[in-house]
Amino acid sequence: MTSIALITGASGGIGRALVNHLRAQGFQIAAVSRDLGRLADIDAHLRIAADVTTPEGAAAAVETCLGGLGAAPSLLAHCVGNTLIAPLHRTKPEAYRDLIRVNLDSAVFMLQAWLAALKGTPGAAVLASSVVARIGVANHEAIAAAKGGVEALVRSAAATYAAQGVRINAVAPGMTDTPMTSGLLSMPAMREGAAKQYPLGGVQSAEQVAQVLAWLLSDQASRITGQIIPVDGGFTNVRPLVK
Repeated sequence: MTSIALITGASGGIGRALVNHLRAQGFQIAAVSRDLGRLADIDAHLRIAADVTTPEGAAAAVETCLGGLGAAPSLLAHCVGNTLIAPLHRTKPEAYRDLIRVNLDSAVFMLQAWLAALKGTPGAAVLASSVVARIGVANHEAIAAAKGGVEALVRSAAATYAAQGVRINAVAPGMTDTPMTSGLLSMPAMREGAAKQYPLGGVQSAEQVAQVLAWLLSDQASRITGQIIPVDGGFTNVRPLVK
């Protein structure tokens, strides 16, 4: 039987790249977004409109996948997220709560719904974190807190469900060229400045991040669980050579 992959945030840059990557490998794809219209050009077997920042929406996404494709998804890629670049003293409570809802609440509820659907069978999940949860970056306090929660969730859930044959990991991308970052990267000075922060240079593509997500879901990563894999051109561990 062909494995089913449920991809949330499928209308975003990394989500779209992952849909294409897994589709080419022969997986059945259930693509999820809050707005069904944003999935119109996604090459998926099933398109699902659901707000996975709520437990009801997350459960509905999994149930719709089961009903539409005939089985629960053995693979989950949770790519939902937004960001906020602001120092803590300028972060409004409503903006902070929205950030937690979109990044951390969605991860908890989606993982919970997916695990319930597995009913004790093996599976693999990968969630999206960020380099800002792994190294201090100025003006990123709120998103660092949210993604730090995601990373803690991954480690604990991986420990709980390892005996079931479930693997749970995350990727922590650095600056990636996606629609979410297009405003910043459209300015040549900002793109050049961002590229210089990374030891390997340049700004990575959504496809480069999606390749690591896909690998973590594959049998090639069958001995990997509870890990956070930085996809960041060396940003978190190496300092670039200044010339």
